[in-house]
Amino acid sequence: MSAASLSHMASIPITEASVYTMQEVVLQPGNGCPSNMARVGSSCVDRYEGSLVSIDDEGNESAYSPYTAPNGHHVRAVSRKGVVPQAHISMLEASRACRASGKRLCHAEEWKAACKGPEATRYPYGDTRVAGACVDTNRTSPMAVLHQGEHTARTMNDPLANQQENTVELTGAAEACTNDYGVHDMVGNVHEWTDDGSFRGGYYLDTTENGEGCEYRTTAHAPEYYDYSTGFRCCADLVWPRVEQLSAH
Repeated sequence: MSAASLSHMASIPITEASVYTMQEVVLQPGNGCPSNMARVGSSCVDRYEGSLVSIDDEGNESAYSPYTAPNGHHVRAVSRKGVVPQAHISMLEASRACRASGKRLCHAEEWKAACKGPEATRYPYGDTRVAGACVDTNRTSPMAVLHQGEHTARTMNDPLANQQENTVELTGAAEACTNDYGVHDMVGNVHEWTDDGSFRGGYYLDTTENGEGCEYRTTAHAPEYYDYSTGFRCCADLVWPRVEQLSAH
């Protein structure tokens, strides 16, 4: 079965006891968001940093390497715990991958709201930085290990960069890096593109240089830019109003 958009899912009549699965997406009546997304205000936000699956000509899916750029490949975004998050991805490719799964890149304000949590704190877990709570403390620089500190387009897209020890971690591995919305790793691990051309939250080597925690924002790069630090997550609009309307008929 090919990937279905959330709007397609919303067209399925449901009853109170029903649960429908589209690929990995489970929509439960009355929730408003698929089970792999958190409800944040009037939006749905992926619980985990984005990873990719590759789709072949027959519609079969397989995991795509998180260590190489997806440019020119047929991929879609997924949100899963316990996997290496996709890096080496531009805003344009991240947006394309989200759309292929019936989602979109997060708007800046909804991303910040999700990161800050219901209490609107500076970090997902509170107002004061806690060393090691997120993947942002005493990490190893892969450029120092592999390329004597050289930072160029070639070295910063070395597939070995995030395969070095003490660099990126699996999604959800930092158990304290969350909030009551149930979103994970919005600070540290990999940067996350938003649809305003920024990437947010910092990454494993820096969560303070361009703002602290959830206020971290990098604006220096074009939407085509990518390197070993750039990742993403997807958002979507709530689907429950349409589901409730259709199920009443």
